[in-house]
Amino acid sequence: MTALNLDNFYKARYVLNQVLRKTELVHTPKINAESDVYLKPECLQETGSFKIRGAYYMISQLSDAEKEKGVIACSAGNHAQGVALGATASGIHSLICLPEGAPISKVEATRRLGAEVCLVPGVYDDAYAKALQLKEEKGYTFVHPFNDPNVIAGQGTIGLELLDQLPEVEAIVVPVGGGGLISGIAFAVKSLNPKVKVYGVQAEGAASMVESLRQGKQVCLSSVLTIADGIAVKEPGDLTYQICHDYVDEVVTVSEDEICSAILKLIEEEKMVAEGAGAASVAAVMYNKVPVKGLKTVCVVSGGNIDVNILNRVINRGLTKNGRMCTIDLELEDKPGNLVKVCSVIAKLGGNILGVYHDRTINREHVNACILRVTLETKNQQHIDQIKNELAANGFHLSA
Repeated sequence: MTALNLDNFYKARYVLNQVLRKTELVHTPKINAESDVYLKPECLQETGSFKIRGAYYMISQLSDAEKEKGVIACSAGNHAQGVALGATASGIHSLICLPEGAPISKVEATRRLGAEVCLVPGVYDDAYAKALQLKEEKGYTFVHPFNDPNVIAGQGTIGLELLDQLPEVEAIVVPVGGGGLISGIAFAVKSLNPKVKVYGVQAEGAASMVESLRQGKQVCLSSVLTIADGIAVKEPGDLTYQICHDYVDEVVTVSEDEICSAILKLIEEEKMVAEGAGAASVAAVMYNKVPVKGLKTVCVVSGGNIDVNILNRVINRGLTKNGRMCTIDLELEDKPGNLVKVCSVIAKLGGNILGVYHDRTINREHVNACILRVTLETKNQQHIDQIKNELAANGFHLSA
């Protein structure tokens, strides 16, 4: 790619040394027993994500005239904080356009870092259009979140670090939204060691890069919907698309349940908090979406700025995906003692009842019956099946 130069990546690493936290690799054999997995915890950066790398470096390369006019950016939240920190540290005014639905924690963090915030109805791409409009009106310099050579070089410093930290690395798995992070990592790593595999991961509900690579051209999705707001991008950039086409081995997708399960896994096993986008790489390895069996593999945990208001829902969904929690509906004859019998069966098999809902109004086969909904804490799917089978063996009718 003529727009990229490896020397610029080394220059970016030098510039960023003054602001970055050093994110050491975390060895985590529990993610996938068939792979030798390490985590690159970019969620531990000062702004909670890798985005500080590209934003800070790009701003550092502006001319004095550009700095005087100020900068504008659009973001789902993480790029916003990187731009805000970089601009404030350089004494530059920054205006950030964020989607109206961006997590409140990301919006307030952006303000705390010194940026002016403009909330835009819609998703990332709507914020992007608004930012371009204001750029023309006010003369700001636009700091693109991914489709810029200096931003890509900044993100690509992760690739340089990985080769230093784990020279024997065989595969790197990276979350993908617009493609800036994986473009930087893939270009740096493949330029220095072409044998290393680089895999991208997108959410099923925002698979713009997957679809673009499949069709052999940039594709703009009509809509995106995913818990991984940091990678909810309708269309990749022309530069990032071409780099992914030339340097990335494969881009795959993961489901919402798989992302939630990965977030839970990181919390429980590694005591690490990741947002949906950050956990996507881990989900891909956990559920064998990428061919890394037997390989020394690094998962880039790109961010940790998850909205605490939805964290409980994410954990519950992850528990359900892993068979650690379930809800069982039974059509129960409405007479004294039946509820006790249901609870006794569950208790005997070691299930822990979290909640019981009893409804006589729902349509049911028998007039003198009710619907009993029981939410349980369980060990795994086998344990759930065992409880259901035992309830059926005791004459209870389980609803589909």
